Amino acid sequence: MRVIATAGHVDHGKSTLVRRLTGMEPDRWAEERRRGLTIDLGFAWTRIGDEEVAFVDVPGHERFVPTMLAGAGPVPAVVFVVAADEGWKPQSAEHLAALDAFGVDRGLLVVTKADRAGPGPATAAALHEISATSLGPVPSVAVSGTTGAGFDELRAALGELVAGLPAPDADADVRLWLDRAFTIRGVGTVVTGTLAAGTITTGDELDLEGAAVTVRGIEALGEPRDRVAGVARVALNLRGVAREQARRGHALLTPGAWLTTTEVDVRLRGTRSADLHQSLVLHLGTAAVPARVRPLGTDTARLTLRTPLPLRVGDRGLVRDPGAHLIPAGVEVLDVRPPELRRRGAARARGDELTREPAPAHLERRGFVKATEFRAMGFAPAGEQVGEWLVDPARLAHLKAVVREEVAAWTREHPVAAGMPEETLRQRLELPAPELLPPLLTGLETRTGLVRLPGTGLEPRVAEAVAELDKKFAEHPFRAPETDHLRELGLGRRELAAAVRHGRLTLLAEGVYVAPGTEERAAEVLTSVAQPFTVADARRALDTTRRVMVPLLERLDAAGVTEPLGDGTRRVR
Repeated sequence: MRVIATAGHVDHGKSTLVRRLTGMEPDRWAEERRRGLTIDLGFAWTRIGDEEVAFVDVPGHERFVPTMLAGAGPVPAVVFVVAADEGWKPQSAEHLAALDAFGVDRGLLVVTKADRAGPGPATAAALHEISATSLGPVPSVAVSGTTGAGFDELRAALGELVAGLPAPDADADVRLWLDRAFTIRGVGTVVTGTLAAGTITTGDELDLEGAAVTVRGIEALGEPRDRVAGVARVALNLRGVAREQARRGHALLTPGAWLTTTEVDVRLRGTRSADLHQSLVLHLGTAAVPARVRPLGTDTARLTLRTPLPLRVGDRGLVRDPGAHLIPAGVEVLDVRPPELRRRGAARARGDELTREPAPAHLERRGFVKATEFRAMGFAPAGEQVGEWLVDPARLAHLKAVVREEVAAWTREHPVAAGMPEETLRQRLELPAPELLPPLLTGLETRTGLVRLPGTGLEPRVAEAVAELDKKFAEHPFRAPETDHLRELGLGRRELAAAVRHGRLTLLAEGVYVAPGTEERAAEVLTSVAQPFTVADARRALDTTRRVMVPLLERLDAAGVTEPLGDGTRRVR
């Protein structure tokens, strides 16, 4: 399906045009039919060539311009209607300004009521106005809704317009801006909108204003569907939401795929930022949200929204001055997670920053961004990916250059430590997650959560003291040095803990230190002892003291090497 909006001055024949093309009545409400003008969004559809084409018939009366914006915003092309007998009108200009601000760049001019006046002057004037906007030069067709003249040419022109529209992405994340919500007895809450991209299937769970809702049923082009892909006009029957909880301007979203924000940095199309009124209304999708404007650069500004919206980089909308009925500028979203502006001159610096490519600039500013968040903001992947994180290449190169000095500095501050704890290093480098640390440790030694420079070990005086113990262990491998002897060698708690972390000593129990590998050697000796054996038997076989033997046997029991038999004896398993 393709979706096209109509636009143009009130009573220039938009609804008649749609009715003649589709055979359907776009003015749904009794008030619209009574007054003869469209006051809400109307919808109708027909087949043109091989495509189903749905028309969003928008109101032309100035009081209903916000409704027109809700209809024109989400669609990719427009049929611009001008009456031959009245020509270009102020509302024609206002609708065209809205389309230009939205950046709509595909369209068709239809001059109606050609039976009442020659279409030439109205066509020339309208083409002149339209060509100066984002639509540029467009084809034109003159028709008469009364006689039917020109409608064959119109259908052919619509076929060419539709054929030139870009193919939507059926795999995109769903963001369905709601334009209507109502209740049907026996069915429940029903919402309608234009699905620009993505796919919705019956049973899908979507997010609506932070609440989970389930799609009970789908209707498109008046027929029930199990599945519909954008672009499409859809009506959804929802479970899990009351009518009062859904309204125009809300959006149904793929859960977890979108970020809501109340602050966005934008590029302006039209009025300079310094000339904008401070309080405007942002129209984007079907939403209309009051916004406070803060100029950044000549054509950039920060919008602070009264209510949060699910936005992405590249989204297009417009700002409107409702009091003056003006559309001063279109906006293109540049950043949905902008930095705070606290320092003097920060706004101007931010404006300069926004002149660069948005994705690399954003990643450079933050350094590290989760890939899922980056995608949810609307950016294509950038930088280097480490696990689930995207990293700015310059930040990564800097960290690789300074990590050795960080480890060296910490080692100088803690000379008896076996290495710098990885968590301490992560915090000093200001890394947001532990998984970002390993790629920085190339050329460094890591062991049991510690990082050290290659070739570094115990402080020399500690290493010398442990070497003295090694001589004792060579003579009596199962004897532990007494506390007084350790103190004479200058080995206090910190020095002994460092020796243990370096693998130079093994701690059996409080104050009991032996050589590494003592447990394995003890197990070998005990296999030659008559089974079962007592603590005394083991002590004599190992030539050691009860101070060592008891914790050593407990370690062997815990490891499953020996087995207590309950009568004070053990055996080797």
